[in-house]
Amino acid sequence: MRRNDRLFQLLRILRDGQLHRAIDLSETLGVSVRTIWRDMATLVERGLPVSGERGVGYVLRDPVTLPPMALTKDEFEVLRLGISLVGGAADLVLSRAAASLRAKIAAVSPADAGDTGVDTFVFSSAEAARAAPHLGLIRRAVREHLTLSLAYRGAEAGRVRPLHLDYWGKVWTLTCWSENRNDFRIFRVDLITALNHDGGAFLPEPGKTVDDYLARITPA
Repeated sequence: MRRNDRLFQLLRILRDGQLHRAIDLSETLGVSVRTIWRDMATLVERGLPVSGERGVGYVLRDPVTLPPMALTKDEFEVLRLGISLVGGAADLVLSRAAASLRAKIAAVSPADAGDTGVDTFVFSSAEAARAAPHLGLIRRAVREHLTLSLAYRGAEAGRVRPLHLDYWGKVWTLTCWSENRNDFRIFRVDLITALNHDGGAFLPEPGKTVDDYLARITPA
């Protein structure tokens, strides 16, 4: 069982308000007692009202007020983008609350609802409107490590590994690794004239990740 799924299951078990021993939880979830100890510490660190200790057991002090929800990946994306918008606000109280809420949601979110490489909220512009038809496929490709074939300003750009989307207040840009040029490239999404998944996929490789690109452009 993936870690985020296991944390979600632990919360479901603890919602009955009863004391649960680590040994019983480990047998229910099929993991070691040490794993349960680490998971409980993670839940506490993320602000959830879990009390207990090794050798005694664990209990949820207060009910988790969010009801169980089954969200789609797109719904998770909307939620995450909204939190990012508030997190970037000048109000430090709201910014800290957004960071806390992000951590609590991450604790109970399925692992496959993770980051899509988009860190900013979308505001309306003509350029953003032209980019909109491509954003869904690009987000999926960033999330699932899918290769794309694209044409740019009428010229064939070939096969790329999409790495990150950025929004600059007016235009979207896509940072990717170009397999044709064997180097990083940046595309304005509103100037992409054709885009499709070519059936391929990739695994992150040293020297070809967004962190590698940022390290290249950041002054030493």
